[in-house]
Amino acid sequence: MSSAIKSKVIGIDIGYTTTTIAVVDIRGTILALDSFHTSSYPQINSFVDQICERLVKLAEANGGYENIRSVGVTVANANYKTGSIENAVNMPWKGEIPLALMLRDRLGLAVAVGNDAHGTAMGEFAFGSAHGMSNFIIISLGHGGIGSCFFSNGTPHLGHRGFAGEVGHTCVVKDGRQCTCGRKGCLEEYAAERGIIQTAREVMEESNEPSLMRSLTELTSMTIGECCDQNDKLAWEVFRRTGYLLGIGLANYATVINPEAIILTGEQTQIYKWLEPSLVESFEQHVFHNMRGKVKLVVSTLDNHQRDVLGASALAWTVKEYSLFL
Repeated sequence: MSSAIKSKVIGIDIGYTTTTIAVVDIRGTILALDSFHTSSYPQINSFVDQICERLVKLAEANGGYENIRSVGVTVANANYKTGSIENAVNMPWKGEIPLALMLRDRLGLAVAVGNDAHGTAMGEFAFGSAHGMSNFIIISLGHGGIGSCFFSNGTPHLGHRGFAGEVGHTCVVKDGRQCTCGRKGCLEEYAAERGIIQTAREVMEESNEPSLMRSLTELTSMTIGECCDQNDKLAWEVFRRTGYLLGIGLANYATVINPEAIILTGEQTQIYKWLEPSLVESFEQHVFHNMRGKVKLVVSTLDNHQRDVLGASALAWTVKEYSLFL
């Protein structure tokens, strides 16, 4: 038996479309990557089997499975405190899925499972825009929803039962749009991609004014933004309304937390240049007056996929080492 300190972990990011597995060393270097389509495995047992099979092969090909210390997993609606995916709205598996236990039983290694925004925050804290900060908010702007995690005095705040940071499900419009969570008026129904598309449809219905959006074969946040680049008045109105409501949501969040910065991450940050004017104006208008001009709004510079597996790997280091092979 070897008592050598293990210097590699596995980071797994489970997204709505793609699951990515990485071997990561103690310096945060991604040594190897593998990925597959999440939706190809609608049954949780076959999904976990696929992860384990690919993980073992990847580890064996990159220094040996016996040199892996632990595994970290990030996925929407996961709870770090329980190690479970809990009632995920947009993932294939419903109810409570004890993912950490399922993986630990199959792999014989320590496993940490956390919310995707929690993992993103860990990645930004260790390797990205939040490096050196102690109090900050991470906002994950995804196609499917809006997540968040905040650090307080250098530590992620998860709340009493692990559900802190659900800013996407805070109400910004009284009796507003029906949300997938069952409530009405939630922020992500206006600022996630589906909300932006709905706003675009409403804007076009309200006006007879010509718009490039009317002739789009595919209405997405990006194609709407590209119309803005061609000075389309109605397209700009879409992002004005979106930025205004997102600004209110972030201002309320900042007023409670008093962060040094709010760091925007995720696939939807590519539309920030169109959101920025109205978002910043709304944020400064609605944030507590003693914080105006003192909270930085920052767009992450890290590659989304690399940061997310790095964040998952950072989670792996937080769990006590355990192995059936020691």
